[in-house]
Amino acid sequence: MKLALVGSKYFGATVLAALQKEQGVQIACVVAPAADDRLALAAQKAGLPVHVQSNPKIVPGEAIADGVDLLVAAHTHARVSDEALARTRLGGVGYHPSLLPRHRGIAAVEWTILSGDPIAGGSVYHLADGWDKGAVAMQDWCFVAKNDDARSLWERSLAPMGLALLCKVVQHARTHGALPSFTQDEQFATKAPMIRRAVTLTEGQTAGQPSGASTATTLVVTVMGADRPGIVSLLSDRAQRFGANWAASRMAHLAGEFAGMVQLEVPPENADGLVKALRDLESTGLQVVISKSAGAASSATSSSVKLELVGVDRVGIVSKLTAMLAARNVSIEHIDTEVLAANAGASSAGKPAFKVRAQLQVPKAVVMDDLRSELGTLAQALMMDLNLGD
Repeated sequence: MKLALVGSKYFGATVLAALQKEQGVQIACVVAPAADDRLALAAQKAGLPVHVQSNPKIVPGEAIADGVDLLVAAHTHARVSDEALARTRLGGVGYHPSLLPRHRGIAAVEWTILSGDPIAGGSVYHLADGWDKGAVAMQDWCFVAKNDDARSLWERSLAPMGLALLCKVVQHARTHGALPSFTQDEQFATKAPMIRRAVTLTEGQTAGQPSGASTATTLVVTVMGADRPGIVSLLSDRAQRFGANWAASRMAHLAGEFAGMVQLEVPPENADGLVKALRDLESTGLQVVISKSAGAASSATSSSVKLELVGVDRVGIVSKLTAMLAARNVSIEHIDTEVLAANAGASSAGKPAFKVRAQLQVPKAVVMDDLRSELGTLAQALMMDLNLGD
């Protein structure tokens, strides 16, 4: 029985090695997206003919050798053309790491985790009738462990399952001269689109460039103390008394403590009086730290950008995000984090979500498309939704 193998990377190379050991099976050709892809290199080493796709999104008819009985797809995101399938006797099959029709799409393993599925599975399906919609040839299932992420679930269970299922389907086709076929039930279909969303950047006012001329003195006031009603009122009353504008603030209640930071714009002649009035709050048990300046330096070197990241709570989200931003010389003007209950609608069933909101100052030297791409890649790796801009 002659096979054409279309695929890439580790899984494609692993399937190639397994199929080469199958009795009565010959690999007639291998199709890969690049000459240095792991599958292509493995095929070249085995002395097999390799077709490198000129267009990584499609497998053309000429890529399939004459006399092929079955096309097997193993980790390919390219569409196998009708012309390619027509050159085979039995058509083609591919492996999808879900219990089809559940989680049709490019991020099936990630959505298995995000959806809180207690079980996962894999399906070998016919390459026909649209993305992941062809009849199922064989399926298997496994439990999802409580501490699983997409990578651990794939490596521990779904990749070995896919390898075994593809070999069983090939064995069946060789023995019976046909493929098993079970129509997918559309009432159970769900989608698993790529986690990374399209990101539109909306640059805010350039840092250091106020909307109008101002001679106000800027006070940045940090207040901490045991949480109790009326703390914010104490601050606002004093700001109003000295004619100060409440420009920006961040307030939080953490483990019974109040922590707040306020930016006040006050007429220069009233700055000292307001500073004294604010420091008098220490007599009420609060800790007060005040930074005073004549205003932000005039500069056109950065832009203000909003960032929001939401996904399943896990260790390392903030550290990975901040490390990436620091490497790009992006400053974090302020950042808020929050753990959301599983039923808050921002996470998977049964799993809490972690939400990050931040205001960034992005240097003009940073190419926004590059920043969008890097943040999108990080969000995809963390299985989180990313919004960058307004």
